[in-house]
Amino acid sequence: MTRESHPYLIILLAAVIAITPLAVDMYLPAMPDIALSLNTHIGNVQQSLSIFLAAYASGMLLFGPLADQWGRRPLAIFGLSGFTLSSIGLVFANNIELFLTLRTTQAFCGAAATVVIPGLVRHLYQEHTAKGMSYLSMIMMLAPLLAPGIGSGILLFSEWHSIFAVLAIYGVLIFALVWKWLPEISQPINTDTEKKPANFFSGYKIVFSNPQARPMIASMMFGSFAFFCFITAVSFLYINYFGVSEQVFSVLFGLNVFCLMIANFINSRLVTRYGPLRMLRSGLVIGLISASVLCAVNYLELGIAYTVVAVAALMGSLTLMGTNSDAILLMKFPHNSGTTTAVSGTLRFGSGAFAGPLLAFFYTGTAMPFSLMMLSGVTGVLICQIWYWKANSNVE
Repeated sequence: MTRESHPYLIILLAAVIAITPLAVDMYLPAMPDIALSLNTHIGNVQQSLSIFLAAYASGMLLFGPLADQWGRRPLAIFGLSGFTLSSIGLVFANNIELFLTLRTTQAFCGAAATVVIPGLVRHLYQEHTAKGMSYLSMIMMLAPLLAPGIGSGILLFSEWHSIFAVLAIYGVLIFALVWKWLPEISQPINTDTEKKPANFFSGYKIVFSNPQARPMIASMMFGSFAFFCFITAVSFLYINYFGVSEQVFSVLFGLNVFCLMIANFINSRLVTRYGPLRMLRSGLVIGLISASVLCAVNYLELGIAYTVVAVAALMGSLTLMGTNSDAILLMKFPHNSGTTTAVSGTLRFGSGAFAGPLLAFFYTGTAMPFSLMMLSGVTGVLICQIWYWKANSNVE
């Protein structure tokens, strides 16, 4: 399997991994309607998002090593089947208990389908994995960009059940395409530094025991922490602090997603020439500068335009750091790509989970806590890259 023999396969892989942001973002506008329909408090419906993310992370921990042992195609088919059936069940959910249960199974099965994708990208692009991951992220970013608008549009003509009907239809379509076109990886590329896992836990031992992998994993975690600081604080920052309308907020949020796509496009063009490590560190330099500028403009209480520009550059830099750190890890563990993806995905969500409590703890009613926490995340990446450089120096 090569990208030349399957030129459109990357689009299918992005469509598979997009089921998660679609399932997360499409129903957000319908939360008040769901609470009213199910005769429950809206807090219980909001809790479904946390339950979804927790179930998704748990699923990745389980299915990552299984993908390395059983193969990618069977898990993708199983995951899409479960995701689709759960979506159909959500159409007919008539109480909050059933709703939360089906959201759990939807996320858990979705993890089985999506955890296999980075391994396929790694095999498809081989030494150019970072380029493939950039293409994947660039296409996949359309999902969070469009999902809230799709959900709002459905509510104009129908009720909230139709949102999950659309997700079920999407699941059926992607299932059919995967059944027809998704190949299996027959044999991972052999390396001298890694052996095929002997049991479920050996893959995790291989990944975490590698002295060069640990600082790269930590880099990914700090970068994700900074990213989730933005996701958690963005509505307060733009709507409450700067006082923009919901419509302007949607435009500004879309602009940030667009910057993520542009950064992935630039990375896909340059990474084959300069390598993922150099692109990661270029993103780190941009991130340190833009995060420092963000702190300065908010300390001086300058206008929203300065914050928007600083945040846009910072989000692009986080994309460069995240995409290339993932690629470096995948290239280091070709036999354990599923386990590596599980580690990355679980720790990414786990580190992001600290953003909300910390933002609440340091809340001052200004944008400074948000700015300083994003700077601290990027600084953490800097420390980890120094650690990574020393680890490689010891190996040499």
